[in-house]
Amino acid sequence: MATSIRLSRGGSKKRPYYRIVVADSRAPRDGKFIERIGSYNPVLPKGDEKRVVLDVERAKHWVAAGAQATDRVARFLDAAGVKERIVRNNPKKAEPGQKAKDRAEDRATKAAEAAEAAEAAKAAAVEAAAAPAAEEAPAAEVVAEQAEG
Repeated sequence: MATSIRLSRGGSKKRPYYRIVVADSRAPRDGKFIERIGSYNPVLPKGDEKRVVLDVERAKHWVAAGAQATDRVARFLDAAGVKERIVRNNPKKAEPGQKAKDRAEDRATKAAEAAEAAEAAKAAAVEAAAAPAAEEAPAAEVVAEQAEG
């Protein structure tokens, strides 16, 4: 039987309260447990000594018996000096996945193409505005010559 030291949720909606229990790893989170070894009340401020209450002797017993603690309970055990927690470091945690990188690259190329098309349209509009003005000037001269003549 694989045992684990984990949190079992209690309390009401939006007011969590956890029991630190030793349970069979196959049992449901809030289901049957072997022994209750403490409690955790996240509603209390961080400096409060009643935020985490732990029976250190029983925790040492279960760790020696091979019970595996969950990440959150491992933090409590480390703070109590029962079992040292291995600090994990994942430098790639914030890095996006390959598909997200591909989507960002596609978005960047489409934005560049759209900006290029907008620039070309703007240049064409400037040319079109300048061309009729150049054509109208000789026509104005012809009209002026005909009036004189």
